[in-house]
Amino acid sequence: MSKLRAFGAFWYDFVIGDDWLLAVGVVIGLAGTYGLNQAGITAWWLLPVLLVILLPLSLQRAVSVRLLPRRRRGRRTPPASPHIPPAN
Repeated sequence: MSKLRAFGAFWYDFVIGDDWLLAVGVVIGLAGTYGLNQAGITAWWLLPVLLVILLPLSLQRAVSVRLLPRRRRGRRTPPASPHIPPAN
């Protein structure tokens, strides 16, 4: 069962990857292309249009995630001072 689970996890990671929204957009684009083609409409233009729409959205979502934690404003604990001999 673990090999089957690993196989499924590989395909999930491969297809969905980092952005599930992009994967859903590709599936919708392929289904839309198929539907338009079955209706007799030339549909070569649908996937490039979706690319132009989805790629900037995906990049914006990826860039908006903070890579480093935000600095907190307010009082901070001062850094530890070096060892200073006590005054006599």
